[in-house]
Amino acid sequence: MILVIVTISLIAMVMYLLAGGANTMMFQSDTAELRAAERNLTASGLCWAKWNIENQNEKTFNKAIELNVDNMNIRDATLSVTIHAPTGRKPQVRLSTRVSRRRRTLKNAGEYEIEP
Repeated sequence: MILVIVTISLIAMVMYLLAGGANTMMFQSDTAELRAAERNLTASGLCWAKWNIENQNEKTFNKAIELNVDNMNIRDATLSVTIHAPTGRKPQVRLSTRVSRRRRTLKNAGEYEIEP
């Protein structure tokens, strides 16, 4: 009887340790997924901005535009692009991204120069 109680206690302790490891792995997996989604949004925003700069689409310049990212299959994501094209200088693009998964949210904003 004592051997059974000790065995059950050891099994409970091992289960507790395994659950903690699984939670850590899930946290790291979610972080990697959020960062990958953020990189995808940034790359898409830069491609969109470069296309608009090359095609001289001036109605998109100097104002923040929220792009529709539904087709990228990234839940709870937003992408905002602002193009500044001063005369005689390289165009600059400001990107703002937000990606969420469960209770975590990654926000990023950056400025990039585009080669025309």
